[in-house]
Amino acid sequence: MTRGTVLLTRQGAVARVTLNRPEVRNAFNDQMLEDLLGAFAEIRDDREIRVVVLTGEGKSFCAGADLHWMKRVVEYSYEENYEDSLRLAKMLREIYCCPKPVIGRINGPAIGGGTGVVAACDIAVAAEDAVFAFSETKLGLTPAAISPYLLKRMGEKNLREYFLTGERFTAARAAEMGLVNAVVGADELDAAVEGKVKMILTGGPEALAVSKQLIREVAERTLEENTPYTAEVISRLRMSDEGQEGMNAFLSKEKPSWARGGETP
Repeated sequence: MTRGTVLLTRQGAVARVTLNRPEVRNAFNDQMLEDLLGAFAEIRDDREIRVVVLTGEGKSFCAGADLHWMKRVVEYSYEENYEDSLRLAKMLREIYCCPKPVIGRINGPAIGGGTGVVAACDIAVAAEDAVFAFSETKLGLTPAAISPYLLKRMGEKNLREYFLTGERFTAARAAEMGLVNAVVGADELDAAVEGKVKMILTGGPEALAVSKQLIREVAERTLEENTPYTAEVISRLRMSDEGQEGMNAFLSKEKPSWARGGETP
């Protein structure tokens, strides 16, 4: 299904979301934000989808803000700017909070907001020639909407350096800082992503969704709050149909139903 600027395809339990504006290096505009929100809302509600691969068409992952979009933004009122920025923030949160694991296939440069999309993924695998940058301060702006996700991945020390200098950094440096999980040759990118997909498909769908929620919740709670919360989470999963099936399959040295098949992109 094509949503104008985003291509959503599905093969078995795997959905593939492709930023589809290669003529402008998959740069964002307001339409792409809406299309991404729609695609991930559809994925969220589709029980057959178990993992998502997010990538860019052509040689770039995402070049950040589109020039024509920026020309319109210059004329916006505060209220229009707020609504526009809120749309970007909501899109990033939709990716980050997607109940299905999201693997970023970083096939080329990711600049500005594109780097924020990388950070919102659960796992990011980058081609070794991919480059990254936060160029907002050079325009008199700041990477506000993407900052919560980048801070979680890269930490304050690294953001202070790269937010303030705006300098580009390599995929290898991105891996050192935690922005991406792995760096591979361009010809190895699909195989590396497929390997992650296969591993994820061995996990129970409910358990994967709860694990993503658990990571978010634990980080936002105190140690005292986490004691009963974590006990409640595991108790509920143990008693669920999926948990019962998984534990019994393990004890019987068999595979649970969700791990017996599954297609990859």
